[in-house]
Amino acid sequence: HNLIMCNRKHLLNGNGFILGVSGGGKSFAAKMEIVMTALFTMDDIIIVDPEGEYKNLVINLGGQVVKLSASSENHINAMDISEEGVSDDNPISIKSEFLISLFDQLLKNGDARFGGGVGAKDRSIIDRCTINVYTDYFNGKTDVMPTFADFRNELMAQPEQEAHDLALSLELFATGSLDAFAHQSNVDVNNRIVCYDILELGDQMKSIGLLIMLDNIMNRVMLNRKKGKHTRVYIDEAHLFFKNPYSAEFLLKAWKRFRKYGGLLTGLTQNIEDCLRNDTARGMLANSEFLLMLNQAPSDRIELSQLLGISAAQMSYITNAPAGHGLMKVG
Repeated sequence: HNLIMCNRKHLLNGNGFILGVSGGGKSFAAKMEIVMTALFTMDDIIIVDPEGEYKNLVINLGGQVVKLSASSENHINAMDISEEGVSDDNPISIKSEFLISLFDQLLKNGDARFGGGVGAKDRSIIDRCTINVYTDYFNGKTDVMPTFADFRNELMAQPEQEAHDLALSLELFATGSLDAFAHQSNVDVNNRIVCYDILELGDQMKSIGLLIMLDNIMNRVMLNRKKGKHTRVYIDEAHLFFKNPYSAEFLLKAWKRFRKYGGLLTGLTQNIEDCLRNDTARGMLANSEFLLMLNQAPSDRIELSQLLGISAAQMSYITNAPAGHGLMKVG
C-alpha cells in the first residue's frame, strides 16, 4: 500500500504499453498519468483518441482537441513540415518517405493497374516533386506551407505519364470531396496538450488520416527535441493501427525513432493475442521498457507469460484481477 514511483525517462527507452481486458482500467491508468504529467512536469502531451473519451480531461487541462473527420472544421495540413529537425534527419526526406507510404496505400487500394503499389519510377517522381514543392518555402520566398493541392499541381507539371497517374490518385484528397487534409492547418497543434479525436474518421479517410496524424505527431516530437522538451504520446486502442500495414509500419518506426527525439510513447490495447500475432506489434512490445498489465483474458495470459517469461505465481496477479490491479514491468 505504498506509492510506487517510476521515471520512464531513466530507462533505456521511455516506450510502454498498458494492457488489459475491457473494463480493466487501461484508460483510467493513462488519464492518471496524463494528469500527473500535466501537473508535475514540463513535458508536452499528445493523445490519440479513437473513442472520443479524453475530450473533457484535455479541455479541463487547458489543452486542444482536434476532431478529424470529413465534415470537421478542424484541418491539419498533410504537407506541414518541421524545418527544425535534428541534424541527422533531413525533414524533406522524412516527408518524402511519408508521401511514398501514402501513395503506396492509395495505389494498392485503387485502380487494378497499380496492384503492386508504388514502383521505382513512382518513388523517384514523388521524391523529386517533394523537393520541388518545398523549394520556395525553404528558400524564404514564401512563408505559406504547400498543400496536397500544390503537390498535385507539381505532379501534373512533370512530363511523365506516371506523374499524371499519381496526381489522379491524389485528386479525391487534394481537390475532391475528401480534402480535409488539403487545407492550411487551422488548429493549435502547438498547444502543450493536444488530443486527436478520430472517432468520426470514416473508412475512406481512416487509412490516410492515421498516416497524416502520425506524421504530424512526428513533426511535433522532432521540434520538441530541438527545444530540449520531452513529448509523451498516448495511443488508445493501439490495435487499430496494426490492422493497417502502413500505419503499423509508420508506428514501428516512430517507436524506434522517438527515443532519440525525447519521445515517450504509450500504447493501450485489449487485443493482446491479436497484437502478438502481428510481427510489428511484437517488435513494439519487445522494444518497450515499461508494461502495465491489468486483468488479462486467459488466452492473452498464456501469450504474455511466454513472451515475457512471467512465472505462474506472478501471473496470478493478472488473473481475475479487479479493475486497476495487476503487474508492472519496469526495465
